[in-house]
Amino acid sequence: MLSSAEIQRIADELYEAERDKTAIPPLTEKNPALTVADAYAIQLANVNRVVEMGHIISGKKIGLTSVAIQKQIGVDEPDYGHLFAAMDCEHGIVDTSKLIQPKIEAELAFVLASDLSGGNVSADDVRAATDYIVGAFEIVDSRVADWKITLADTVADNASSGRYILGKLRLGVDDADLPTTTMCLYQNGSPVAEGTGAAVLGDPFISVAWLANKLWAYGVPLKKGEVILSGAFSAAPAAKKGDVFRAEFSSFGNIEAKFV
Repeated sequence: MLSSAEIQRIADELYEAERDKTAIPPLTEKNPALTVADAYAIQLANVNRVVEMGHIISGKKIGLTSVAIQKQIGVDEPDYGHLFAAMDCEHGIVDTSKLIQPKIEAELAFVLASDLSGGNVSADDVRAATDYIVGAFEIVDSRVADWKITLADTVADNASSGRYILGKLRLGVDDADLPTTTMCLYQNGSPVAEGTGAAVLGDPFISVAWLANKLWAYGVPLKKGEVILSGAFSAAPAAKKGDVFRAEFSSFGNIEAKFV
């Protein structure tokens, strides 16, 4: 375990990297003793910092839920990060000047009608607590150079959160079968990835339940009104200025992201 001073020092490095749009070497190379528990403490230090600056938490994201993403990054378990209102690209326009090395993931987002807490949350509990579900893009970004990350690196870096885009078609929990929902991702008109909801821990409802229980270990509930990004359907292609991505979902319509 790192000392509180070491945790704050690493949090400062990550904050400055995001502020200056300059990637830094892998945290675990510089700090071999860094554990995942340390990494969540680092994440929370920066979350508290930006909340004190006036930013509003809008939800949470679950990362590394698909085998494809886990293989791409080289990890073997999910993680989570915080979303802020300023990350919401509500018109589908992503400003690349504010990011370092973005990638894009297509997934489903849950908006909660009630809190989820208690540490023993099931998929059925998630169904009962969900207001609606939409297709979504998460634009992930790493402050660690060249995406050379371990689980601890990405956790400390707010689970590599960047931006998100929510689709317009809102469905209730009984309006679609999530594991069999399909997604095709296009980059500048060409197909680059595809997947189904089953890639997300078998069922996105299970993924959100995992998050609720993981957070409750830290005494943190998922709150009414929060956006929960449940995890990617496929591996995440890199995105650059000029790219246009479109995700076509079998049940949740289409969603587009333009990188400018």
